[in-house]
Amino acid sequence: MRPSGRKPDQMRAVSLETDFSKHAEGSCLARFGDTHVLCTASVEQRVPPWMRNSGRGWITAEYGMLPRSTNTRTNREAARGKQTGRTQEIQRLIGRSLRAVADLEAMGEMQITVDCDVIQADGGTRTAAITGAYVALHRAFTRLVGLGMLSKVPLTDQVAAVSCGLYQGQAVLDLDYAEDSEAQADANFVLTASGGVVEIQGTAEERPFTRDQFNQLLDLAEKGVTDLTALQRQALETAQVSS
Repeated sequence: MRPSGRKPDQMRAVSLETDFSKHAEGSCLARFGDTHVLCTASVEQRVPPWMRNSGRGWITAEYGMLPRSTNTRTNREAARGKQTGRTQEIQRLIGRSLRAVADLEAMGEMQITVDCDVIQADGGTRTAAITGAYVALHRAFTRLVGLGMLSKVPLTDQVAAVSCGLYQGQAVLDLDYAEDSEAQADANFVLTASGGVVEIQGTAEERPFTRDQFNQLLDLAEKGVTDLTALQRQALETAQVSS
């Protein structure tokens, strides 16, 4: 029995609220159960110096956890003067995931930065961030199309992410903190709507897991990402109608 009472292949309640931020070109509040991540996409009419005159755009991401996103307060990384290795690893993952489904040449020389701020954490913050970041990025591109700055949304596919793990010997989908903290193995899967693999991060906590167990986790991840990409499309369609 999972602590939440969910079935092995059942995700937490997921919602993707578009246009949550008034000022950002694109935004999405992603809720995966009690994990809440605010994703905002900001557009700049310039690219990093190493990309100038390339005719290509750039998409990058920043990630952070607010001081009381967990049960105890943590100091802001800005106050400490540097980011942790975990933060750097996660924001690079988010950036890679978004670039994997973007046509950078069709963007022209502009940069979009997607900020993913964890308001409340209960496991799976990076997967919620990637899923919400795609929606925020799409909304930013849609706004640029409306302004005549782009001819079409330069995205080639959807991307979403979900965690899976072995909890009490059973493969389960979308781990919350209670499960993640006791899992025998856990993995984050970043997949596209068309079935492509962007990245898989898997770790055994107690003993190595088998190829068969990995396949079970991958099957669950594919199911979860299918559900998430459907929710992304629904959120974007609803936003388009109301805008």
